[in-house]
Amino acid sequence: MSKRVLTTESGAPVADNQNSATAGVGGPLLLQDQHLLEKLARFNRERIPERVVHARGSGAYGYFEVTDDVTAYTKANFLGEVGKKTETFIRFSTVADSLGGADAVRDPRGFALKFYTEEGNYDLVGNNTPVFFIKDPIKFPDFIHSQKRDPFTGKQEADNVWDFWAHAPEATHQITWLMGDRGIPASYRHMNGYGSHTYQWTNEAGEAFFVKYHFKTNQGIRSLSAEQAAELVGKDANSHQTDLLQAIERGVNPSWTLYVQVMPAAEAADYRFNPFDLTKVWPHSDYPLQRVGRLVLDRNPENVFAEVEQAAFSPNNFVPGIGPSPDKMLQGRLFAYADAHRYRLGVNHTLLPVNAPKATTAQNYGRDGAMALRNGSRHDKNYEPNSYQGPAQTDAALSAPLAIHGWTGTHEAPAHTKDDDFFQAGELYRLMSEDEKKRLIANIAGGLSQVSREDVIEKNLAHFAAADPEYGKRVAEAVEALRED
Repeated sequence: MSKRVLTTESGAPVADNQNSATAGVGGPLLLQDQHLLEKLARFNRERIPERVVHARGSGAYGYFEVTDDVTAYTKANFLGEVGKKTETFIRFSTVADSLGGADAVRDPRGFALKFYTEEGNYDLVGNNTPVFFIKDPIKFPDFIHSQKRDPFTGKQEADNVWDFWAHAPEATHQITWLMGDRGIPASYRHMNGYGSHTYQWTNEAGEAFFVKYHFKTNQGIRSLSAEQAAELVGKDANSHQTDLLQAIERGVNPSWTLYVQVMPAAEAADYRFNPFDLTKVWPHSDYPLQRVGRLVLDRNPENVFAEVEQAAFSPNNFVPGIGPSPDKMLQGRLFAYADAHRYRLGVNHTLLPVNAPKATTAQNYGRDGAMALRNGSRHDKNYEPNSYQGPAQTDAALSAPLAIHGWTGTHEAPAHTKDDDFFQAGELYRLMSEDEKKRLIANIAGGLSQVSREDVIEKNLAHFAAADPEYGKRVAEAVEALRED
């Protein structure tokens, strides 16, 4: 069997891929060696800017299958029939570290899911926790700066981490999640995924509902202690990537069951918590989980760079029957995610195979830009409306309109009866067993005791005490003991 011919980028055959062209034997290199120059120039440009957050990630293809009728709540086509399957791509990730970071670290995990539906791609961008550290996107750059590497020391600093949290009491709930037993998942297969934000569903009759997504792992929850994680990082920094890749290669296809909480839109205004606050959950006793379907991962990407690193998820990629809510963090991400991809990958990133629709064809008047692959022909106009049967609007809204009122300006979120920054954190603490509480306290104290400023420590201790007096007292005692050592 003859070998395939190695060629240059333009398709010309390469005569020698082992030796550069020189001026005589042992002489200097020649500028005319097109293959050498092209090879080095391309190599210099192999890397694109990594994500500022969620840089370290793994991905897989699969499908979503509807198991329960939810047409009373949404007209989304891919959820419209029991048994219907939709191809999906998922990307798991850590948040704070760089592309070269380790997998088994204490950090939230991204859980970003792309549904290739017949009505276009639907992107659901969430985490493995149902809440987050902040409730307003204007604080997001500052929060991430506090968690990333310090500009001077070049490493994450406890002073920065806990100083920001000291000034963000709404973070107390998520800190309790992160420092608890689920803070370091044993693998991507053994953790839940959450939409985290509140979204809107609209049915055929135009009735609106607010929903929260819960993907419950069918492999069971498994997590690592800080000691187990440190040992695993030393053995395999890519542990979660290794586990996901090998499981799917063996045919042990991980799966999750999707449930939603459904709130009639009319109930949102008077609910005891602000239902659009990303630092809050809806107790299941108020809005029980309703099963929707199952997500199964059954195929690994062929090329990690092309399909995982270049995968672009944007929460503004909705389909008819699904839309945004007044969740301020979601509203900020509707812009920020798509803008990040335009910067990292270019304005035509939606044409890349992993990002392009698979069950339908994108038809619009976007043209030109770097790496334009779909500019149309002589018969296609680049403006609308036109007289040439170009694509036209449907006049059918994707989701129900959101009522707005009041004056423009910078406002704090409206207060609901049970709205404060500590109540749900205290509820979570009181749900824990004694062993879980001990590990939580130890994890918090391990970081907080490294802070150099007493006032920052005191502010954080006050937050835990406000959540639960016992919680605050035990953290204070553990921090004091570590600082005396």
